[in-house]
Amino acid sequence: MKSRRPLKTKSGRNRTPLQLGLPWGPIDIRPFSKGLPFVYLNVAMTADGKIAPATRHFEPFSSRRDRLLMYELRSYADAVMSGARTIDLNPVKLGNGGDIYTQMRLNHGLADHPVRIVVSGRATLDPNAEIFKHRFSPIIILASEAAPEKRLKKLRALADEVAVFGSNGIDFHKALRWLRQKWGAKTLLCEGGGEVNGALFEAGLVNEFYVTVCPVIFGGQDAPTPADGKGVAVLADAVPLTLRAMKRIKDELFLIYRANRTAPS
Repeated sequence: MKSRRPLKTKSGRNRTPLQLGLPWGPIDIRPFSKGLPFVYLNVAMTADGKIAPATRHFEPFSSRRDRLLMYELRSYADAVMSGARTIDLNPVKLGNGGDIYTQMRLNHGLADHPVRIVVSGRATLDPNAEIFKHRFSPIIILASEAAPEKRLKKLRALADEVAVFGSNGIDFHKALRWLRQKWGAKTLLCEGGGEVNGALFEAGLVNEFYVTVCPVIFGGQDAPTPADGKGVAVLADAVPLTLRAMKRIKDELFLIYRANRTAPS
Protein backbone atom coordinates (compact mmCIF):
# COMPACT_ATOMS: atom_id res chain seq x y z
CA MET A 1 0.00 0.00 0.00
CA LYS A 2 1.07 3.58 -0.57
CA SER A 3 1.84 5.76 2.42
CA ARG A 4 -0.97 7.95 3.72
CA ARG A 5 -0.37 11.64 3.09
CA PRO A 6 -2.13 14.39 5.05
CA LEU A 7 -5.47 15.27 3.48
CA LYS A 8 -6.86 18.73 2.87
CA THR A 9 -10.44 19.81 3.39
CA LYS A 10 -12.10 22.47 1.25
CA SER A 11 -10.89 25.06 3.77
CA GLY A 12 -7.33 23.96 3.07
CA ARG A 13 -6.65 22.58 6.55
CA ASN A 14 -4.78 19.30 6.77
CA ARG A 15 -6.58 16.32 8.25
CA THR A 16 -5.08 12.90 8.74
CA PRO A 17 -7.03 9.65 8.38
CA LEU A 18 -6.64 9.01 12.12
CA GLN A 19 -8.67 12.14 12.85
CA LEU A 20 -11.43 10.99 10.56
CA GLY A 21 -12.39 7.73 12.15
CA LEU A 22 -10.06 4.75 12.20
CA PRO A 23 -8.64 4.58 15.72
CA TRP A 24 -5.89 2.02 15.08
CA GLY A 25 -4.26 2.77 11.76
CA PRO A 26 -4.63 0.99 8.39
CA ILE A 27 -6.10 -2.46 7.97
CA ASP A 28 -3.70 -5.36 7.53
CA ILE A 29 -4.64 -7.36 4.44
CA ARG A 30 -1.91 -9.96 4.95
CA PRO A 31 -2.14 -12.84 4.51
CA PHE A 32 -4.93 -13.36 2.01
CA SER A 33 -5.63 -16.07 -0.51
CA LYS A 34 -4.24 -15.54 -3.98
CA GLY A 35 -7.48 -16.51 -5.70
CA LEU A 36 -9.86 -14.74 -3.32
CA PRO A 37 -10.34 -11.16 -2.10
CA PHE A 38 -9.36 -10.17 1.41
CA VAL A 39 -12.84 -9.99 2.98
CA TYR A 40 -13.56 -7.74 5.93
CA LEU A 41 -16.94 -7.13 7.53
CA ASN A 42 -18.03 -3.95 9.26
CA VAL A 43 -21.03 -3.75 11.59
CA ALA A 44 -22.35 -1.48 14.30
CA MET A 45 -24.42 -3.40 16.82
CA THR A 46 -26.31 -2.70 20.00
CA ALA A 47 -25.07 -3.97 23.35
CA ASP A 48 -27.51 -6.91 22.96
CA GLY A 49 -26.11 -7.84 19.56
CA LYS A 50 -28.68 -6.34 17.14
CA ILE A 51 -27.92 -4.43 13.96
CA ALA A 52 -31.46 -3.10 13.41
CA PRO A 53 -34.88 -3.30 15.08
CA ALA A 54 -37.21 -6.19 14.30
CA THR A 55 -38.92 -4.00 11.67
CA ARG A 56 -35.56 -3.95 9.83
CA HIS A 57 -36.11 -0.23 9.27
CA PHE A 58 -32.64 1.10 9.96
CA GLU A 59 -31.96 4.39 11.70
CA PRO A 60 -28.36 5.29 12.64
CA PHE A 61 -27.75 4.48 16.30
CA SER A 62 -23.96 4.70 16.39
CA SER A 63 -21.84 7.82 16.81
CA ARG A 64 -20.47 10.11 14.12
CA ARG A 65 -17.07 8.55 14.82
CA ASP A 66 -18.42 5.15 13.82
CA ARG A 67 -19.95 6.53 10.64
CA LEU A 68 -16.62 8.09 9.72
CA LEU A 69 -15.03 4.73 10.35
CA MET A 70 -17.41 3.19 7.81
CA TYR A 71 -16.15 5.53 5.09
CA GLU A 72 -12.54 5.09 6.10
CA LEU A 73 -12.86 1.32 5.87
CA ARG A 74 -14.37 1.77 2.42
CA SER A 75 -11.26 3.70 1.42
CA TYR A 76 -9.29 0.42 1.51
CA ALA A 77 -11.82 -1.58 -0.51
CA ASP A 78 -11.72 -2.36 -4.22
CA ALA A 79 -15.37 -3.39 -3.81
CA VAL A 80 -18.13 -2.85 -1.25
CA MET A 81 -20.92 -5.41 -0.87
CA SER A 82 -24.34 -5.34 0.76
CA GLY A 83 -27.49 -7.44 0.81
CA ALA A 84 -30.62 -6.62 -1.17
CA ARG A 85 -32.80 -5.74 1.85
CA THR A 86 -30.21 -3.30 3.16
CA ILE A 87 -30.25 -1.61 -0.26
CA ASP A 88 -34.05 -1.76 -0.60
CA LEU A 89 -35.01 -0.38 2.79
CA ASN A 90 -32.44 2.40 3.04
CA PRO A 91 -31.19 5.19 0.72
CA VAL A 92 -27.87 3.39 0.29
CA LYS A 93 -25.44 4.39 -2.49
CA LEU A 94 -22.28 2.56 -1.32
CA GLY A 95 -20.25 5.61 -2.30
CA ASN A 96 -16.81 6.63 -1.10
CA GLY A 97 -17.96 9.34 1.33
CA GLY A 98 -16.76 12.48 -0.41
CA ASP A 99 -13.61 14.36 -1.41
CA ILE A 100 -11.50 13.48 1.63
CA TYR A 101 -12.14 9.78 1.12
CA THR A 102 -11.54 10.07 -2.62
CA GLN A 103 -8.05 11.33 -1.80
CA MET A 104 -7.59 8.54 0.75
CA ARG A 105 -8.49 5.97 -1.90
CA LEU A 106 -6.00 7.48 -4.32
CA ASN A 107 -3.35 7.38 -1.58
CA HIS A 108 -4.13 3.68 -1.18
CA GLY A 109 -3.67 3.09 -4.90
CA LEU A 110 -7.38 2.53 -5.59
CA ALA A 111 -9.95 3.96 -7.97
CA ASP A 112 -12.00 7.00 -6.91
CA HIS A 113 -14.99 4.83 -5.99
CA PRO A 114 -15.37 1.15 -5.11
CA VAL A 115 -17.16 -1.33 -7.30
CA ARG A 116 -20.62 -1.77 -5.74
CA ILE A 117 -21.98 -5.28 -5.22
CA VAL A 118 -25.51 -6.20 -4.19
CA VAL A 119 -26.37 -9.74 -3.08
CA SER A 120 -29.85 -10.82 -4.16
CA GLY A 121 -30.10 -14.59 -4.41
CA ARG A 122 -33.61 -14.60 -5.90
CA ALA A 123 -33.22 -11.26 -7.70
CA THR A 124 -35.77 -9.57 -5.44
CA LEU A 125 -33.82 -6.31 -5.36
CA ASP A 126 -36.15 -3.35 -5.89
CA PRO A 127 -35.50 -1.84 -9.37
CA ASN A 128 -36.37 1.55 -7.88
CA ALA A 129 -33.69 1.36 -5.20
CA GLU A 130 -31.71 4.55 -4.62
CA ILE A 131 -28.42 2.93 -5.64
CA PHE A 132 -29.49 2.77 -9.30
CA LYS A 133 -29.90 6.56 -9.41
CA HIS A 134 -26.18 7.13 -8.83
CA ARG A 135 -23.86 5.92 -11.58
CA PHE A 136 -20.41 6.89 -10.28
CA SER A 137 -19.08 3.28 -10.27
CA PRO A 138 -20.09 -0.17 -11.55
CA ILE A 139 -23.02 -1.95 -9.88
CA ILE A 140 -22.78 -5.74 -9.80
CA ILE A 141 -25.65 -7.99 -8.67
CA LEU A 142 -24.93 -11.51 -7.43
CA ALA A 143 -27.84 -13.94 -7.81
CA SER A 144 -28.48 -17.68 -7.85
CA GLU A 145 -30.21 -20.05 -10.26
CA ALA A 146 -33.29 -19.80 -8.05
CA ALA A 147 -33.92 -16.29 -9.40
CA PRO A 148 -36.69 -16.11 -12.04
CA GLU A 149 -35.44 -15.04 -15.44
CA LYS A 150 -38.00 -12.23 -15.56
CA ARG A 151 -36.46 -10.60 -12.48
CA LEU A 152 -32.94 -11.14 -13.75
CA LYS A 153 -33.79 -9.47 -17.04
CA LYS A 154 -35.19 -6.42 -15.26
CA LEU A 155 -32.07 -6.07 -13.12
CA ARG A 156 -29.74 -6.57 -16.09
CA ALA A 157 -31.25 -3.42 -17.59
CA LEU A 158 -30.18 -1.48 -14.48
CA ALA A 159 -26.91 -2.99 -13.30
CA ASP A 160 -23.56 -3.15 -15.06
CA GLU A 161 -23.61 -6.92 -14.64
CA VAL A 162 -25.82 -9.60 -13.07
CA ALA A 163 -23.87 -12.77 -12.31
CA VAL A 164 -25.41 -16.09 -11.27
CA PHE A 165 -23.56 -18.49 -8.97
CA GLY A 166 -25.08 -21.51 -7.24
CA SER A 167 -28.45 -23.27 -7.43
CA ASN A 168 -30.67 -22.67 -4.38
CA GLY A 169 -28.35 -20.08 -2.87
CA ILE A 170 -25.33 -18.08 -3.95
CA ASP A 171 -22.05 -19.95 -4.13
CA PHE A 172 -19.85 -17.29 -2.54
CA HIS A 173 -16.63 -19.21 -3.21
CA LYS A 174 -17.21 -19.00 -6.95
CA ALA A 175 -18.67 -15.51 -6.79
CA LEU A 176 -15.71 -14.04 -4.89
CA ARG A 177 -13.15 -15.74 -7.14
CA TRP A 178 -14.98 -14.25 -10.11
CA LEU A 179 -14.98 -10.80 -8.50
CA ARG A 180 -11.24 -11.08 -7.96
CA GLN A 181 -10.53 -12.25 -11.50
CA LYS A 182 -12.92 -10.09 -13.53
CA TRP A 183 -13.31 -6.96 -11.41
CA GLY A 184 -9.92 -6.87 -9.68
CA ALA A 185 -11.43 -7.06 -6.20
CA LYS A 186 -8.39 -7.79 -4.04
CA THR A 187 -10.11 -6.23 -1.02
CA LEU A 188 -13.84 -6.65 -0.40
CA LEU A 189 -15.73 -4.86 2.37
CA CYS A 190 -19.10 -6.34 3.33
CA GLU A 191 -21.57 -4.12 5.16
CA GLY A 192 -24.31 -6.69 5.78
CA GLY A 193 -26.91 -7.46 6.48
CA GLY A 194 -26.90 -10.42 8.80
CA GLU A 195 -27.86 -13.01 6.18
CA VAL A 196 -24.95 -12.09 3.91
CA ASN A 197 -22.50 -11.89 6.81
CA GLY A 198 -23.66 -15.27 8.10
CA ALA A 199 -23.21 -16.88 4.69
CA LEU A 200 -19.68 -15.51 4.37
CA PHE A 201 -18.72 -16.79 7.84
CA GLU A 202 -20.26 -20.18 7.06
CA ALA A 203 -18.25 -20.39 3.84
CA GLY A 204 -15.01 -19.54 5.65
CA LEU A 205 -14.50 -16.42 3.54
CA VAL A 206 -14.16 -13.76 6.24
CA ASN A 207 -10.65 -12.54 7.07
CA GLU A 208 -11.45 -9.71 9.50
CA PHE A 209 -14.50 -8.56 11.43
CA TYR A 210 -14.88 -4.93 12.52
CA VAL A 211 -17.47 -4.42 15.26
CA THR A 212 -18.63 -1.25 16.97
CA VAL A 213 -20.58 -2.00 20.15
CA CYS A 214 -23.03 0.84 20.85
CA PRO A 215 -24.63 1.77 24.20
CA VAL A 216 -28.25 0.96 23.35
CA ILE A 217 -30.58 -2.06 23.64
CA PHE A 218 -33.08 -3.06 20.93
CA GLY A 219 -34.28 -6.46 22.13
CA GLY A 220 -36.64 -8.57 20.04
CA GLN A 221 -36.13 -12.14 18.94
CA ASP A 222 -36.74 -11.17 15.32
CA ALA A 223 -34.27 -8.29 15.25
CA PRO A 224 -31.34 -9.03 12.88
CA THR A 225 -27.89 -9.80 14.26
CA PRO A 226 -24.42 -9.40 12.71
CA ALA A 227 -24.52 -13.00 11.42
CA ASP A 228 -27.95 -14.47 10.71
CA GLY A 229 -28.95 -17.43 8.58
CA LYS A 230 -29.10 -21.03 9.72
CA GLY A 231 -26.08 -20.74 12.01
CA VAL A 232 -24.12 -23.63 13.50
CA ALA A 233 -25.59 -26.64 15.27
CA VAL A 234 -22.67 -27.35 17.61
CA LEU A 235 -19.91 -25.30 19.20
CA ALA A 236 -17.23 -27.18 17.24
CA ASP A 237 -18.56 -25.60 14.02
CA ALA A 238 -18.40 -22.04 15.32
CA VAL A 239 -15.96 -19.64 13.64
CA PRO A 240 -13.16 -18.85 16.13
CA LEU A 241 -11.94 -15.25 16.30
CA THR A 242 -8.78 -13.59 17.60
CA LEU A 243 -8.99 -10.06 18.95
CA ARG A 244 -6.54 -7.91 16.98
CA ALA A 245 -7.38 -4.47 18.33
CA MET A 246 -9.72 -2.79 20.78
CA LYS A 247 -10.42 0.83 21.63
CA ARG A 248 -13.00 2.58 23.77
CA ILE A 249 -14.18 6.03 22.70
CA LYS A 250 -16.69 7.49 25.16
CA ASP A 251 -19.42 4.83 25.51
CA GLU A 252 -18.65 2.92 22.31
CA LEU A 253 -16.26 0.00 21.95
CA PHE A 254 -14.40 -0.52 18.66
CA LEU A 255 -13.15 -4.06 18.03
CA ILE A 256 -11.24 -5.84 15.27
CA TYR A 257 -11.25 -9.62 15.13
CA ARG A 258 -9.25 -11.91 12.84
CA ALA A 259 -11.22 -14.94 11.68
CA ASN A 260 -9.28 -18.15 12.29
CA ARG A 261 -11.25 -20.37 9.92
CA THR A 262 -10.99 -19.30 6.30
CA ALA A 263 -11.29 -21.05 2.97
CA PRO A 264 -8.12 -22.35 1.29
CA SER A 265 -6.82 -20.43 -1.71
